[in-house]
Amino acid sequence: MMIRMSLTGGLLASAMLAAVASPAFAQGSGSATLDAVKARGQLICGVAGAVPGFSLPDSQGVMRGLDADSCRNVAAAVLGDANKVKFANLTTTNRFTALQSGEVDMLSRSTTWTLGREASLGLMFAGVNYYDGTGFLVKKALGVKTAKEMDGATICVQPGTSTELAISDFYRVNKMKFTPILIQDLAEIQNAFLAGRCDAYSTDSSALATFRATQTNKDDFLLLPDIISKEPLGYVVRSGDDKWFDIVRWTYFATVTAEELGVDSKNVDEMVKSSTNPDIKRLLGTEGDMGKQLGLDPKWAYNVIKQVGNLGETWDRNITVLGVQRGINAIWTKGGLQYAPPIR
Repeated sequence: MMIRMSLTGGLLASAMLAAVASPAFAQGSGSATLDAVKARGQLICGVAGAVPGFSLPDSQGVMRGLDADSCRNVAAAVLGDANKVKFANLTTTNRFTALQSGEVDMLSRSTTWTLGREASLGLMFAGVNYYDGTGFLVKKALGVKTAKEMDGATICVQPGTSTELAISDFYRVNKMKFTPILIQDLAEIQNAFLAGRCDAYSTDSSALATFRATQTNKDDFLLLPDIISKEPLGYVVRSGDDKWFDIVRWTYFATVTAEELGVDSKNVDEMVKSSTNPDIKRLLGTEGDMGKQLGLDPKWAYNVIKQVGNLGETWDRNITVLGVQRGINAIWTKGGLQYAPPIR
């Protein structure tokens, strides 16, 4: 016997199943992650914890860097306090499982956005805070000027990274051979390179530049001009929690928009009082209901800008000081790729 279900009954059954499968969307904010962060009173953010300019504790033990400030941005938007962050140091091999399991609420760990990662790991990339590419750092004494002169070279690289695949592709395309020296621990791989265990150290060119900048004998090292891959680095969240994805994405867009509009941590209070620009008023919560639509306080973006700064401020504080040019990471009005959809 064929049992027919009416359209109304089918829709009702589907709704009931959805409610059972996703209880977080039937109550609370509509986001399991947001509810957990608010109940905890703290954002748990996965970082590397060992990369100058991105995430590295200072002499007082305070985590500093572009990625660390990206975590603070979300804490400021959600909790109203950029300091309510617990940083979890993760490796290249355990970062995704930590996010998948709920050990962390998000990743801001120099992680490359790829189809494979987004399509197969149950994760989503919510924005790109650094457009990068795979590069090579060598000792000048090696006597090479480009990567194509390194046929037969030994290369230090972390396993489980997009860098590992990029190097393999580069050598295969150019009909060359190399020997990978796979080391997980970041300090260990850098020490291996310095000790001469490999001819070149390869990772994102930004990390190579900041690593070189921190060496007392930095002039002994050469960052080769070759950029052999696209490495858009950004924020990662679990898929299935759309509201949390929106919050993390639009928090990033708020920092870009603030830089575009000339709003920074120093003038934001004056902008709140006197600006008549509707884009600025919506950004800072004095007009419209942008915060409400995200499930946040109207001052969500104001808190980010006041406490952490716009994208340009965080870049200058963490990256420019290391001698790395902004280049394609400038905002679009200055010839770069950083571009935010309108907040309206």
